[in-house]
Amino acid sequence: MHNHTGIHPGLKLRHIRAVLDIAATGSLSQVARAQGITQPALSRTLAEAEMLLGVPLFRRESRRMVLTEQGGRFRQHASLALQALETAAASLHPGAGQGRLTVGVLPTAATRLFPRIALRLRDLAPEVLLSVITGPHSYLTGLLRDGTIDLMLGRLPGAREVAGLAFEHLYDEEIVLVARSGHPLIGDTRAALAACPLILPPEGAIIRGAVDDYLVSLGLGLVRPAIEAVALPLARGVLLGSDALWFISRGVVAEDLDRGDLAVLPTDARYLAGAVGITRRQAGATSPALDLLMQLAREGAQAGLYR
Repeated sequence: MHNHTGIHPGLKLRHIRAVLDIAATGSLSQVARAQGITQPALSRTLAEAEMLLGVPLFRRESRRMVLTEQGGRFRQHASLALQALETAAASLHPGAGQGRLTVGVLPTAATRLFPRIALRLRDLAPEVLLSVITGPHSYLTGLLRDGTIDLMLGRLPGAREVAGLAFEHLYDEEIVLVARSGHPLIGDTRAALAACPLILPPEGAIIRGAVDDYLVSLGLGLVRPAIEAVALPLARGVLLGSDALWFISRGVVAEDLDRGDLAVLPTDARYLAGAVGITRRQAGATSPALDLLMQLAREGAQAGLYR
C-alpha cells in the first residue's frame, strides 16, 4: 500500500462506485450481479481501491462486508464528491437534467402501485425522464443515503436504518401467505405450513421479523424455509409447479391473485402488516418533478391503486 496522502492518480471512478455500492449493500455478490460482472472481478476492483488509498476499507463480519472507520470516512466524502461530479457534468447541458428523477422501488410497490404512478407522470410531465432502480431494502437505503436515488417507495425502514431519513406514510399493507390455486391444503393453514415447502423473505428483509413471529405463535418457530426470496418471477414459478407456500407483501402478488393464479391462505394475524410510503433524506433537495411524483404517489394511495 502506498503512503501518498492525496488521491492516487490510478484511482478511477469504477473504484469509487464499487466501494459505495458495497457499502450500501454489504454484499460483494449482490453488487457484482447488479453491475453485471463476476464476484472475483469486483473483489479485484476493491483490492485495487484499498491498495491505491493505502487503507483497508472493509472488514468481513459473518457474511457481510462492513466499513472500517477509514472506509466510513471515505464513503462520506466520496459520495459527496460523486454527486458534485454528476452536477458538474449536468451543468454542461443546461436544462437536460432538470427533468430526470431516479427512484428506488421496493417489491411491494413495484408490481401495481408504481407502474400506475409512472404512467400518470408520463401523461402529466412527458419531458421527465424516470429512472427506476429496484432491489432489496438495504441496497436502496444505501443508494438513498448516497444521493444516488431521489426517493424510495416501499416499506418503512427499520429502526436502525431510519436515522437521517424522513418517512411519509401512504398506506398499510398486509403480508399474505399464498399458494397456487387448487392447493390441496388451501383451507388448513397450520397443516399446510407444517407439511409444505416454505418460501420466506430473506433474513434482514423488513417483513421477515413479522413472519417469524407469526410462525412462533403457531408453534412452528423451528420450521426451516426451502427457499428465501422476495423475487416474484422465481417464487411464482416455484409455487405454480409445487405445493410450496410463500409469505410476501400483498402488493407483490396482487396481479396473480386477481388472475386467480395464486390464492391466499387465511392467517388471522393482525400484526402481519406494515406501513408503506415514501422515504427521503431529511435534507434532500426537491424539484417540481419530484414534488409531482410524490403527489401522484399520495393520490394513488388514497385511490387504492395498490390494491
